Amino acid sequence: MNINLTMIGQLIMFAMFTWFCMKFVWPPIVAAMEARKKRIESGLIAAERGLSEHKEAQQKAQEMINQSKDQAAAIIANATKQASGMVEDAKDTASQEAERIKTQAHAEIEQESKRVRNELKDQVSILVMQGVGAVLDKEVDGETHQGMLTKLSQTL
Repeated sequence: MNINLTMIGQLIMFAMFTWFCMKFVWPPIVAAMEARKKRIESGLIAAERGLSEHKEAQQKAQEMINQSKDQAAAIIANATKQASGMVEDAKDTASQEAERIKTQAHAEIEQESKRVRNELKDQVSILVMQGVGAVLDKEVDGETHQGMLTKLSQTL
């Protein structure tokens, strides 16, 4: 066997194998690589879009949280305002009720003091009459009394 002929045969076989691979094997491999490249590119684009959407969603969520906090603060402030208003109303009502009770008590005290004064006047007048009667019984006798009445009737 001649080495040159073997080399030429191997060269021909290598050329045919290369042509066969280029014609039938290489195009599907290149197509698969292109398809994979496109899938990877679309995946990267989708990932970037997902990241941007995620950032936007986080911003919206933060805005909603801030709005909720503001609303909660407003509700708390309103509730505090209403509570203090209710306390003030209760204080006013209690003050008015206390004033009314105080006025009523003063009126009752005044009325009771008038009644007691009248009773004392009546008792004092009874005691004075009893005292005068006792003094008159001891000091004035019937003749003197008749004389005083006669004298009094003549002057009138």
